[in-house]
Amino acid sequence: MAVVFFNLGSNMGERERNIDRALELLESYGVKVTAKSQVYDTEPWGVKTQANFLNIVASGETDLGPKALVPLCGEIERQLGRIDSFKWGPRIIDVDLLLYGDEIVDELNCTVPHYLMHQRRFVLEPLVEIAPDVVHPVLSKTATQLLDECEDNSRVVGL
Repeated sequence: MAVVFFNLGSNMGERERNIDRALELLESYGVKVTAKSQVYDTEPWGVKTQANFLNIVASGETDLGPKALVPLCGEIERQLGRIDSFKWGPRIIDVDLLLYGDEIVDELNCTVPHYLMHQRRFVLEPLVEIAPDVVHPVLSKTATQLLDECEDNSRVVGL
């Protein structure tokens, strides 16, 4: 089984319930959730003129490969009612595969590790909470090192 990490976020509707439901769906599709961070209230990243997000990072174990998990994340988003409006816009749920063990995949519809994770405080704060020593396989740095070097000054507050 591979160890995987996901970032889940929501800034529409019942935000915490949306995240919980996405975790339940991950489990139903074969991801055993083994840890999750506390919930963080976070400023929007990219497009600032929208409601704050709730975000968590969850780790899990699965036999599914990264090329199955990335589209599965999209399917879970659709099942929960996500409608894409514009890039980095408001959303009912966002489910991103951050890491898949130490694998590196760079293909059209599958990029692992997540290409922006090291630039996002709302990802790194909760990741460090549950896995401070996990190593980014491209950058060869721990989550703690990435957070220390992160230039994103967005507000990220644990609840």
